[in-house]
Amino acid sequence: MNTPTRDKRPHVLFLMVDQWAGPMFGHAGHPVIQTPTIDQLARLGTRFPRAYSESPICIPARRSVMTGLSPRGHGDRSFLPAEPMPQKPLLAQCFRGAGYQAQAIGKLHVFPQRDRIGFDDALLAEEGRPGLGAVDDHELFMADRGLAGQAFMHGMANNDYQHRPWHLDESLHVTNWITREAARSIKRRDPTRPGFWHVSYNHPHPPLVPLTPYLDMYRDAAIDLPVHGDWSHDLASLPSALHVIHNYWPAPHTDASHRALRRAYYALCTHIDHQIRILIGTLREEGLLDDTIILLTCDHGDMLGNHGLWAKRLFYEASAQVPMIVVGTSACKRLPQGGVDHRLVGLQDVMPTLLDLAGIAIPDSVEGLSMVGEKQRQTLYGECGEKHNASRMLHDGRHKLIWYPARNVVQLFDLHQDPQELHDLAHNNNAAPVRRRLEEALIAELYGSDLEWVRHGRLVGYEPGPLNFKPDRALAGQRGVQYPQPPVDHPDRTAIRPA
Repeated sequence: MNTPTRDKRPHVLFLMVDQWAGPMFGHAGHPVIQTPTIDQLARLGTRFPRAYSESPICIPARRSVMTGLSPRGHGDRSFLPAEPMPQKPLLAQCFRGAGYQAQAIGKLHVFPQRDRIGFDDALLAEEGRPGLGAVDDHELFMADRGLAGQAFMHGMANNDYQHRPWHLDESLHVTNWITREAARSIKRRDPTRPGFWHVSYNHPHPPLVPLTPYLDMYRDAAIDLPVHGDWSHDLASLPSALHVIHNYWPAPHTDASHRALRRAYYALCTHIDHQIRILIGTLREEGLLDDTIILLTCDHGDMLGNHGLWAKRLFYEASAQVPMIVVGTSACKRLPQGGVDHRLVGLQDVMPTLLDLAGIAIPDSVEGLSMVGEKQRQTLYGECGEKHNASRMLHDGRHKLIWYPARNVVQLFDLHQDPQELHDLAHNNNAAPVRRRLEEALIAELYGSDLEWVRHGRLVGYEPGPLNFKPDRALAGQRGVQYPQPPVDHPDRTAIRPA
């Protein structure tokens, strides 16, 4: 019997996590969190500590990943859940067009939900959104075991910081399910074609429902507390966008409750870290590991109470800085082992980097830069939200300028001297030349309605008037009983946004 000829091009394991900030890893110097597997990936490859989400919200960030485009290029900087992918070459399409077998497992967060965006197939775990009309594969898995509708009976919300242990058997947890399905996909690959596997974990994005053994791992740990910048104490002076967040998550936290919720968050992280070991072990057992490129990143981070703020939608480090680790094949000479590359990186750079490493032509539509290429950007522009929620960022690799158009608030941080952003230098006379230079660079990036907030080459913003906040009636997107399936609704009506 003739043995099929194997394509010699590298396989690709593209890992994404959700709402896991770049500083929250052992290799990044975090004092508590346990991430031994991902730390080992950092030793095996190169990490990029100046990697940022250009629009730190789920959908815009993932559009940048899959298109290689900035938010301006792909058309979403504010979370548009009913916006289809742009008619541009997509990451998976490029790999399939080059002869790869392409499989997605986990969260895609696209519209419509069953749009495969170029993958041969997608096994979805979409965080309990059956009301959008798609069949969720993790829900099917639960139903096949007589547990239809039970995945969210823990009662925790998908956009809140209440927490409790996972309420069902460990094998039913979505993190385990994603890992099993991804490992099976590797084992069921077409042996004549290289594989491209996109494995996208839902956590540590809430709901905060970790497995009890992982909570126990942090039982005796000295859990760290949130940091608070000297600019964050005067609530009256804060930008409107920050008042929105304070209103959406108004519950006060004691030191004890902060530590408890961080313990739950870290437990979810370590669970994912250990499950990634299964994928690496599967590649090893199948004889593929030395020939596989591995890239790990995230859509955005989580403030976790830093500066009194929560979740994402902000350009502070805990929200906008993302992990970015790239491991080449064992023969790769372009990614030094244990390397640390301080170039400015955006999520738009994932697509050209993977295509470059796989030897596939990068489409002309791509705005991002290969992280293993010679060309590097001098500044990175970020944009998030509209009107009173709007914030814009200009980063030069050391200094970060954040602008809130509502009330025209500018902040400036020197990340070399102040990596936790404790001291706002915007009104420091010594920093005035840096502020002016970054403001000019930011103004050059503005377009559309943002130009109304600039006059005579200076940022002027606008006065939003009084903001009328109401308590959150939806309990941060609380899921219901889930079975029978809720009525189909339009994503614009069901999207959960602080407002």
